[in-house]
Amino acid sequence: MNADHARKQVLGLAGAALLSALLGCSSNPKDAPVAAGMGGEPNEVGGTGPRPAGGSAGSSSGGSETGGGDATAAGGDATGVGGTDAGAGGAAAPEILQTPAYASSVESFDPGAGAGFNQAKLPGIVLGPPKGKGSGSGSLDVVSLGAGGEIVLGFGDLHIVDGPGPDFVVFENAFWPGGDPTQVFAELGEVSVSEDGQSWQTFPCDSAGDGHGNFNGCAGVTPTLVYDASQLVPLDPKQSGGDAFDLAELGLQRVRFVKIHDLETQPPGGTTTGFDLDAVGAIHAK
Repeated sequence: MNADHARKQVLGLAGAALLSALLGCSSNPKDAPVAAGMGGEPNEVGGTGPRPAGGSAGSSSGGSETGGGDATAAGGDATGVGGTDAGAGGAAAPEILQTPAYASSVESFDPGAGAGFNQAKLPGIVLGPPKGKGSGSGSLDVVSLGAGGEIVLGFGDLHIVDGPGPDFVVFENAFWPGGDPTQVFAELGEVSVSEDGQSWQTFPCDSAGDGHGNFNGCAGVTPTLVYDASQLVPLDPKQSGGDAFDLAELGLQRVRFVKIHDLETQPPGGTTTGFDLDAVGAIHAK
């Protein structure tokens, strides 16, 4: 145990009590009432908070995990993608919705060891747009999957479709301690997609990383920024943050379900272990 880790454990005794009180009076419109006894806080100081994945370092002090300051994204209007744009392989992309498209259902949730944070707020807490806080702070508007936990989200009658570039974004509460993106504070998830909810294809994920904060193909790496979901249509990962995925990488044209599986990059601890899911949004949907 290094000095920073020891200091975080000491600070956690006070931090956990403070956050428990704050969570009891959340004003987040996406949340249901907080269940009694639901303690701990993802990506906050203290013994129940997650630690940097893949050997990444960094610590936070005080009652929140502020680092180099929140990076906020401009919310201005974004032009939608038309039906004549070229998709993967030169094929014409389908018509794209001009309204926000986020997951609308939780099809299944199989929590792993150390899950529990905000579980009582399912399904609403992971549906609709994310509640990002920027690159310097991790949101508490999340559900912790636990070590090896898994969740499946659906888009109702909508499909995520293959268009130009990335097609959907997975939002977690990763952040940059001290504003250093090479030391990203992340708990990694593997992402799979399906058309029927039965047959799945999985995006390759480099959970070992390159030592510089890059974990190609994994979710839970890129901080979720602050943006206006009603204006950022279609989604632009450069303005929204989150980890973007392209169906063309798997040779798929359309899917309806997204599955996230925690890769157990951190040992179980408290009720905030594992991938902390905020939301899943479609860039190209029909």
